Amino acid sequence: MSARKKKIPLPGRQLEAFHGVAPAVRPVVHHRVVDSLGRLLRAGVITLEQHHAARDFQATFAAAGLDPLRARRLDTVAGSGGHGPQPTEWQALARMRIAIAIDALGGHHSPAASCTWCVIGNQMSLRQWALRQRWGGRPVRPDQAQGVLVAALGVLASHFRSGDRRRDA
Repeated sequence: MSARKKKIPLPGRQLEAFHGVAPAVRPVVHHRVVDSLGRLLRAGVITLEQHHAARDFQATFAAAGLDPLRARRLDTVAGSGGHGPQPTEWQALARMRIAIAIDALGGHHSPAASCTWCVIGNQMSLRQWALRQRWGGRPVRPDQAQGVLVAALGVLASHFRSGDRRRDA
């Protein structure tokens, strides 16, 4: 008799069930977390080009090593004068690409750049980002946050498309 695992709900995350086949050719149901980008794409709120631009930003952000939750590198030695390891050439190029994209979104203090950094880069939910923001002393509503993200993705899609044209020329 096999033990059934209890479903553990993830706060603030929506689960999606998809059907597959186990190695023993038995039908199974897997659950996975639905991300904000996939949900917006399926709902038709963002275009495929905006979705690709967001995924490109996400991959570059990860390559740059800008995520806040990282383990300390094992090759650093305590008492080395306070100098941490230098970023690799790949990380430096990724960081420069992220900085250029953030500038295209209006700079670090703009709502579009903040939303992109937190929601796309750090994979925070739109609701979490909206709850942390205040404009003119007023909280940001989730529908306003979605509008900011959609506008930012439009700018990102245009930015990455023009960057691809410059590289091809």
